[in-house]
Amino acid sequence: MKVIIYSTSTCPWCDVAKDFFKKNKVAFQEINVEKDKKAAAEIMKKSGGAVPVIEIDGKMIIGFNETEIKKALKLK
Repeated sequence: MKVIIYSTSTCPWCDVAKDFFKKNKVAFQEINVEKDKKAAAEIMKKSGGAVPVIEIDGKMIIGFNETEIKKALKLK
């Protein structure tokens, strides 16, 4: 399962999402859109610029939606 989180260094919900992944032992790749301008442009197209954007095996979840994240990860 591939999990990517697009984040910024000042986003509190990004931190909540990363803590959730760590707590549930979910490996993830973080892409900081402040530092990666190409990723930032991609996220603008996909979410209008909101972060976090979480991609789980190609499924996009905009914001920290614990219910949707758990469903995508098949967690209880």
